[in-house]
Amino acid sequence: MTEISDNQPASAREQFILHWGDMGGQWGVNRSVAQIHALLFLSSKPLHAEQISEELGIARSNVSNSLKELVSWRLIQRVPVAGDRREHFVAETDVWEMALRITKGRKEREIEPAIRAIDMCVQQAETEQDLDPVALQRMRDMQEFVTSADRWSEQMLKIPKSKLSMLLKMGDKVLSLLKVGGKTHD
Repeated sequence: MTEISDNQPASAREQFILHWGDMGGQWGVNRSVAQIHALLFLSSKPLHAEQISEELGIARSNVSNSLKELVSWRLIQRVPVAGDRREHFVAETDVWEMALRITKGRKEREIEPAIRAIDMCVQQAETEQDLDPVALQRMRDMQEFVTSADRWSEQMLKIPKSKLSMLLKMGDKVLSLLKVGGKTHD
């Protein structure tokens, strides 16, 4: 991003990009990747790598690698621009679609391999004669938990975006229906 003098506050746009980069780092996403995503998300027109590099002050090679990662997550896409041979990029701007794509990607890259690893550990543990039964039970508990959470996330991914939005907005009403929040605890 262009330098901001000490007496000039950063614009809301610049702050958004910086904070999105910081949040990305906390979610395990490279800061540059998150900042590029934020820049493209806020941009009203397609940008090419040189523009991104200049705007954010990120090395061109880092921009190229980050763009590849964002394309693989399907959070951005290449678009042609008449009269320009360079690759230009735009971001998915539907926040629900973006969230669903991130959720699906994390499920494929993180959750499913974790489930397979836990399943293998449980299978192996069940054949070991000298394994502490408490350890085996805890492995089974974890296996059941991740399998149930995965099944729930699969169901959530199948709900239409409009219904998901309505479900989130219901908040306290859902909790009261489930008798959670001080009324009844399971």
